Amino acid sequence: MKLILSFLCAAILFGCTSNKIATLAVQNVSTEPRDNEMVEINVDPQWTTASFTLTDSTGKEIPYQLTYNNKLIFQASVPARSEMRYQLKAGVPQKVDTIVTGNQYPERVDDIAWENDRIAFRTYGPALQASGEKAYGYDVWAKRVSHPVVAERYRLELKEGITYHKDNGNGCDFYKVGPTLGAGTAALMVADTLVYPYCYDTFEILDNGPLRFTVKLTYHPLKINTDTAVVETRLLSLDAGAQLNKVIVSYHGLSAATPLAAGIVLHDTTTNFQADTDRGYIAYADPVDRDNGQLYLAAILPGGEVKSAQPVYFSAQEQKTRGANGHLLACTTYQPDSSFTYYWGAGWSKWGFATQDDWFNFVRKESAKKAEPMMVIVVE
Repeated sequence: MKLILSFLCAAILFGCTSNKIATLAVQNVSTEPRDNEMVEINVDPQWTTASFTLTDSTGKEIPYQLTYNNKLIFQASVPARSEMRYQLKAGVPQKVDTIVTGNQYPERVDDIAWENDRIAFRTYGPALQASGEKAYGYDVWAKRVSHPVVAERYRLELKEGITYHKDNGNGCDFYKVGPTLGAGTAALMVADTLVYPYCYDTFEILDNGPLRFTVKLTYHPLKINTDTAVVETRLLSLDAGAQLNKVIVSYHGLSAATPLAAGIVLHDTTTNFQADTDRGYIAYADPVDRDNGQLYLAAILPGGEVKSAQPVYFSAQEQKTRGANGHLLACTTYQPDSSFTYYWGAGWSKWGFATQDDWFNFVRKESAKKAEPMMVIVVE
């Protein structure tokens, strides 16, 4: 349950007899502890002009962010089947280090790249599409430091000729996307064939840290069956501490229910993957890179929406043209005039996930967390 805190605004904006504004309870009803997990509660738009602090039960000040869609977000740690309380007080908050950030890079064919303290990602833009190069899916940039590195990697690549494809101390880009779904892109299907979305057309960055990055992407019209101008919109966000992005996908101009798949490109034909229809996730361990270790990928479709989850391999000819063996697909059905929410992301063997079993265990637990999100309520 998420409560609108508008009734508290007067206390913040116009003063009150005490500096205490409210007590928030973060509730964890699951059987697993939640550590530094982002939680959110709706607030009145006037909060953007308010000055307040957030503290935990020990009095420690907690960093927070007010988002473009009027949410107060912060990271909370709550034991299993427990709650933790946080105090909102009038006052000047401490400066918060920017953990999550992103940008468009027109100097690098309109890439949009974003990162948090765990991992970095990239999606491709109109200048790349105009060049004729085919890169449809999301890219992963491995990192093994908690501070932002993406802007500096682009600067070194473009200004000094120091490639970001080699690890120069903080990670690198060694993931291969090509004309595939990459690290978890979603695509509609016609007659069991993926309709690749190609590169974004327009973008709008809505949140840019310190704790959440949000970007709205729109895509060029596609022909889907008899619909000749289906426009995809993605609302993509990444939080501090998260391995996975959240994406809300919608398709304007689609007249009928249509199969949809979230997919991860397969770069080999091993069994280093998990596909769980009941729990709604797919996970894959990319082949080991001799110099850079191993990347791990996943997509989670919450809410019991997965119809099937399995590898689908390319023909021999398609393997040559796409530079890959196939996709691991989680399939569902998209209904017209609706939205589809899912999560996708990655981990690295050099930053938190020593083995593929560590990654698979993480994804399984993460899928359970998405099914039972923590709740934030006003208690006093």
